[in-house]
Order: sequence, then structure tokens, then C-alpha cells
Amino acid sequence: MRTFTAAAALLAGLSLSFAASAQEPQFDAARLSEHIRILSADDFEGRGIATPAEQKVIDYVSGEFEAAGLAPGGDNGGWTQAVALNRFTASNVQAAIGVDDWRLPLTQGEQIVVSTRRPGEDHIMLMDAPLVFVGYGVKAPERDWDDFKGQDMTGKILVVLVNDADFEEPELNTFGGRAMTYYGRWTYKYEEAARQGAAGVIIVHETDPASYGWATVRNSWGGAQFDIVRENANERVPVESWIQRDVAVQLFQQAGLDFEALKVQARSRDFQPVTLEGAELDVMFDVASERIETHNIIGKLEGSTHPEETFLYTGHWDHIGVGTPDANGDAIFNGAVDNASGISGMIELARAFAAGPRPERSIVFIGFTAEESGLLGSEYYAANPIYPLATTVGGVNMDSANVYGRTEAFNVVGFGQSQLDERITTLVEGQGREVRPDSNPASGVYFRSDHFPLAKRGVPMAYGASTGDFVDEPIADRTANRQAYGANRYHQADDEWSADWDYAGQIQDLQVYYGVGAGLVNSRDWPEWKEGSEFGPAREATAGDRE
Repeated sequence: MRTFTAAAALLAGLSLSFAASAQEPQFDAARLSEHIRILSADDFEGRGIATPAEQKVIDYVSGEFEAAGLAPGGDNGGWTQAVALNRFTASNVQAAIGVDDWRLPLTQGEQIVVSTRRPGEDHIMLMDAPLVFVGYGVKAPERDWDDFKGQDMTGKILVVLVNDADFEEPELNTFGGRAMTYYGRWTYKYEEAARQGAAGVIIVHETDPASYGWATVRNSWGGAQFDIVRENANERVPVESWIQRDVAVQLFQQAGLDFEALKVQARSRDFQPVTLEGAELDVMFDVASERIETHNIIGKLEGSTHPEETFLYTGHWDHIGVGTPDANGDAIFNGAVDNASGISGMIELARAFAAGPRPERSIVFIGFTAEESGLLGSEYYAANPIYPLATTVGGVNMDSANVYGRTEAFNVVGFGQSQLDERITTLVEGQGREVRPDSNPASGVYFRSDHFPLAKRGVPMAYGASTGDFVDEPIADRTANRQAYGANRYHQADDEWSADWDYAGQIQDLQVYYGVGAGLVNSRDWPEWKEGSEFGPAREATAGDRE
């Protein structure tokens, strides 16, 4: 791994500052707003994947890419990459938990959400399935951690906590303190349970360690679920579910156990699985499954000197689609901020680069599908790249832009991972702002957007956006609007476009994204992961493919 010295960082910064000042584009707030308005309008039906709305998104985004000056960058000279997925829709859910003579019926979407991603099933029925509490459900040999202790989990329902063991007691620093590791993600819990041979998983939802409320779980799991096509059905458990915390506390009490006391025990390497004596889960539901095809949308600006080397701009075009009506009767999850705003910024970045001198390296713009279904579009691309990952210089991922105005700082998620940090810092400080690491690393944001499948395969990816206090009045109103989005509109039907949004903050961020790309596509630099990054070994394995 190369050493990135302070002197090298300074020289790179000076070069970047010069490049940015010479080429910095002017982004148009009206254009940004209009893209968001169109993509989040009701007639796009929440941009659900593999629905009639998908073709509308493809037509709009590819049309805007073409108008901006890009060429098709997908399969067979087209604008898309086909992504094969399985879609699973659970219906007629009946569930209950019981301990001896006590029984509690559970209503789908209220006390519990239940689904499956196990291929080949049309009906799931588990009766009298035994329950065992396995703490955080983690097996991490490199950390000398095993929540299963070699016990046989075959046929059992695993009750697990969300996040990882350091969340409640970060000073333990077993899993990186407050910064969530991948072991804390709900996706990992299900994957490990399958490896253990379990029949199902119940994740206990708690708002703080999950970093979102129950409404987000209900809405995200209320419709069809998706997965990449798998040949081995055993890579998935039959039952994937979440329950409300209060239900879990009641269940543990009926089994003669103290939920809070067991949470404390689960923070230790010495934790042993705890069987909930006499406790059982009854669950049955129908499953409609089908293989579907959805699409990543890809445009390309070919490089003049090194066209085989690529820099990526990415963001997801999909959202939740049409779901359960809210209190106002609105069932369309428009996804204006998440992530029509990111796609809007990508289109305008394409316009800015295409209007300037032809870059030496190629620039590829990807609107990923199925992010809301578990980063599946980006996972598919990373596993089946159209442009080799070994010669992908790096990239910038954009998910949910700042539409509330200019801020004093820029948040780099995963700060300290790669040499892209120094490049971003130079550009941000040139705007009179400061770079701040992720303010809430416990939420696991680093594992929750489309840069992650690329990063874990070694591609240096930057992911960040505006943060901190607003700098323009009315500051209190801007702050309240930003907070209201997180509390009331994220993954809700109310994530709708507003004519009152202020794009000055997004424009500042786009200038940073542009500067990072411009500084790399016209150079021979290959940014690396920093020493200690878990993504470094994957990059090092392909070092011979890069000059």
C-alpha cells in the first residue's frame, strides 16, 4: 500500500484547488428542482422497481443523460444494465408468540413484520418453533467473538438485537466503539442465521440502535421484498422478521427473563445463547414469488487518453413505490429527497462534465436500482461490473441531497478510510467550510448506501453531504425542516417535492463532487485505502492491473 504523506496531500490539494478554480461549473437550482419535481411526482408512483414506473424513470434519466452529452454506458450499447432479482410478496400473515399457556397474537405491521427471501417457497408454516436469544447474532473470529458458542441452531428462531455489542457501551471498543460495523446491520443478522441453519430470525427493533423508528420498518417491509437470484436456497432463512421492543420485553418476562439484563450480558465475549424456556413462535403466510428484471441506468463520458480507466458517480433511482396509506390516505412514497435529489445532482454533474474539455479518463454515471431492497442494484453491478473494478479509479455516491440551504460543514461518512478524504478536505475548506467525520457512526450509514458493495470489493468510494449549522437566515426554520424530514418524512409518503427548497447547499456539495472527479480523471493518480482499512486487501489484490 502506498504511503500518502502530508507533503503529497498538500501538493494534491494545491493541484486540486487550481483545477477547481479553473473548471468549477455553475449548477442551476431551477434544473435541480425540476428533475426532483418530475421524478417524485405521483405519476411516477414512488419509483417502484419492476413496475410500469420503472420504464418512466429509465426514459427520463437516460433522456436527460443524452441531452447532457453522455453516451449510453450499459449492456450492448444501451442505457441500462439488466439486473435479475427474485421478488417475494408475503400475504395472509398469521403470527403469534406464546409461553406455556400465555399467547399473544401479532398483527403484521403493528407488533411484527414478517417476510421471506427464501427461493422455492409458496407457503411458510412454522408451528411451535422454539426461540433462543443469541445476543447480537454475531460470529466474528477475527474479533474472538461468537454469540452461538457452537450450539446447534437448526430449526430454531433466533431472537437478536439490532446494531452491535459496542452501541450501548462504546468504551468496550470490541467492534469499533460507537461506529457500527457490518456485524450490526440487519442484513448481516439474517445472513449469519442462515449459516447457522436457523429456521428464522426475530430482530428486536429499538429506535436508537436502529437509528430509525418502527414506521420505517413497517413501510420498508410492508410490500414486496427482493433478493439477487440465488442457486442455494439455504443462503436464506425461511422467516425474516422484526418485532417491537415492548413485545420482546413482554415475551422475555413471560419466559422468566429480564430483557435489559440479557442485553448487558450480550455485550460480553462470554455471552452464552439463552433458550426462552416454553416460548414458541407460530407463523404462517403465503408467498408469491417470481423472477423479475430491473435495471441500472448507465451513461458514459468516454475519456480521451485512458478510456479504459473509469471514475464513477452513483446514486439510486428507486424508492418504495406504492404502500400502505398514511393518516392522510396517501399511499405513494414519492421519494423526493430519497433519492430523486441525488439523481438530479448526477444529471447536472453529467451536464457539467460534458460541457467542458474531454476528460482523459472515462466518467461513468450510474443510477442504481433496488437500493431500498438492500443495495441490490449496486451489489449486482459490483459482482458483474461493466467497467472492471481493478481500473475503476474511485467514485462518489450521492444519496439524499441537502435541500435546506448552505451549511458550515461537510460530513464524510467513513472518514479515515481512503485517500479521497484529503481531496475532499481541500475542496471543502476552499469553500470556507470544514470537514467533519460522520456525526452518528452508530447508525451504520456507511453500510446503507450504494457505495458499500463497491467499497468492499476495493474501489475507493466517497460518500458525504452537507452537515452542521445553517449559515443563512432563517436558521431556525431551516433546522426545523431538516429535523422534520428525519422524524416525519424519511421513508414516508410525505417525502414530496417542495417549491420552497433552497438548493444552495446541494450546489456547494456538487462543486465538491465535481472537484474530486475532475482532479482524478485528468491525472495518473490512483487513490488508495489507508492502512488498517478492511477494504485495502481487496484493492491490493488487483494492484498489478493499474499503472
